Amino acid sequence: MGAVTDDEVIRKRLLIDGDGAGDDRRINLLVKSFIKWCNSGSQEEGYSQYQRMLSTLSQCEFSMGKTLLVYDMNLREMENYEKIYKEIECSIAGAHEKIAECKKQILQAKRIRKNRQEYDALAKVIQHHPDRHETLKELEALGKELEHLSHIKESVEDKLELRRKQFHVLLSTIHELQQTLENDDKLSEVDETQESAMEADPKP
Repeated sequence: MGAVTDDEVIRKRLLIDGDGAGDDRRINLLVKSFIKWCNSGSQEEGYSQYQRMLSTLSQCEFSMGKTLLVYDMNLREMENYEKIYKEIECSIAGAHEKIAECKKQILQAKRIRKNRQEYDALAKVIQHHPDRHETLKELEALGKELEHLSHIKESVEDKLELRRKQFHVLLSTIHELQQTLENDDKLSEVDETQESAMEADPKP
């Protein structure tokens, strides 16, 4: 009765592991051991064949488990890379928007500079009429406004320089990520080649 139970256990394990582990050599050995076990003439020989089958099954289970772990790890890596890629795309889109905004600010700064030159020319004309006190007061107010506009221009130029540096860092990061992805692909190809070579040249 015990032999029938062990037989059912081995058959179930063969059905579970036969397609999953992918180790044809171990499966063939397991089938041969099973046939020898069924045809064993003594209890000792049967027990020895039974232990060999359990050992081979354990190796198949370990190989399958390792393959599943590697597969799950690769899936997580791909999900992580996709997340990073989406974040980079969002960062690039944001950088383009900031660059467009900086260009608008530069145009505004140029208009401010042109106005300042016009104000300077007007101030020179006004200086020829020192007896007009009201005009001098307006000129002083214009000078303060020009100073304020000058500060705005400097702030815009500083922001533009900062955005340029940030965009350069972003492009460098994208390039490094692409190199990392290419290296990972090359390593995966090498691992697959080595595994194929090992499967094609089974141990005696």
